[in-house]
Amino acid sequence: MDRLHAMEVFVRVVETGTFSAAANDLRIGQPAVSKLVAALEDHLQVRLLVRSTRQLHPTEAGQAFYERARRTLAEADEAETAARGLGKGLDGRLRVCASVTFARLHVVPRIGAFLNAHPNLRVDFVMDDRYIDLMGENIDVALRAGELADSSLTARKLATCERSVVASPAYLARMGTPSAPSDLLDHTAIVYTQGLVAEEWRFRRADAETSVRIPTRLSFSAAEGVREAVIAGLGLAISSRWMMEPELASGSVVSVLTDWKLPNADLWALYPSGRLPTAKARAFVNWFEENFSTIQH
Repeated sequence: MDRLHAMEVFVRVVETGTFSAAANDLRIGQPAVSKLVAALEDHLQVRLLVRSTRQLHPTEAGQAFYERARRTLAEADEAETAARGLGKGLDGRLRVCASVTFARLHVVPRIGAFLNAHPNLRVDFVMDDRYIDLMGENIDVALRAGELADSSLTARKLATCERSVVASPAYLARMGTPSAPSDLLDHTAIVYTQGLVAEEWRFRRADAETSVRIPTRLSFSAAEGVREAVIAGLGLAISSRWMMEPELASGSVVSVLTDWKLPNADLWALYPSGRLPTAKARAFVNWFEENFSTIQH
């Protein structure tokens, strides 16, 4: 039994949930997948998987073995990459996650260049506004904006962006344009609930600081909802330029209270805790940082 290959097969079974999905992903027959997992269990003298209604799940021993096997495979991949040299390109699988809006606006339109540079690399892109468990969902690198909720993650700051209060011209024509933070009490707030913006908005101008708790009638767990609500004229929101870049450029959304400053939004590359970033993850982040620097404002 090729133990490294058997470990790779087992890892894919755990990640996909079925023998058939793992076989399809690895482009081998389902019987071969079942045979390799059985051989691995026989070799280890422990049961690694249990079957529920439609899916396979790791046992406690299987979960522990999965975590170590995945690290072993990543280290083997790193060793091969180092031996070949990065100039010959990367291969294998890279799992990246980012919020839906940020990925749609700033990553997806440009990622073709990264794929062209590494034709043997497969990228699985998870677009999700949730603060997901990187290790639990097998993410190699995440792009996240805002404050870091988990200090145990390995983090690298990529950029900083100013934030502002934004609204559509139609909303401002109907409700009036605020000239001071206190004027916002007469407006309706649209709030993003993923931790980047609190319902109490804090402003600073020179040495003066103030905070306002604005009446909220709409909140969204995804930035796409905030964007569409602002564009539709349903209220005011706090936004980084990253999130509203096309609309701010076209004038369909405008910034107000521009002489008052809000806390900046930082963009981070995050890696799972407990292991070094892979060469593939580092190459992706380096590529992204270089390209993203050309579109920052």
